[in-house]
Amino acid sequence: MAAAKQRRLRSSTVVLGGMGILALTITSCGSEPDRRCADRNSYEELSSNECDDDGNGAYYYGGKSSKGRVHGGSFDKSAVDRGGFGCSSGSGGG
Repeated sequence: MAAAKQRRLRSSTVVLGGMGILALTITSCGSEPDRRCADRNSYEELSSNECDDDGNGAYYYGGKSSKGRVHGGSFDKSAVDRGGFGCSSGSGGG
């Protein structure tokens, strides 16, 4: 009887672990890349208000910001690899 109880606990652990991995895969593949507002010519980081319709900035996706400038990303959102566990690098359907 003790063996049956131990087997049931192991089975529950496997199921819960599998659910955790599935949740991680779904959330990391669906996440959006980081974005910052920046000047297209100087790559200077701007306030988010500058990326509004009347502003001078554009969203810069991915990459990093240092010393007031963005680098390592792109102004083209589709060009940025979102990465994440289980994600493919190809484009998806939606």
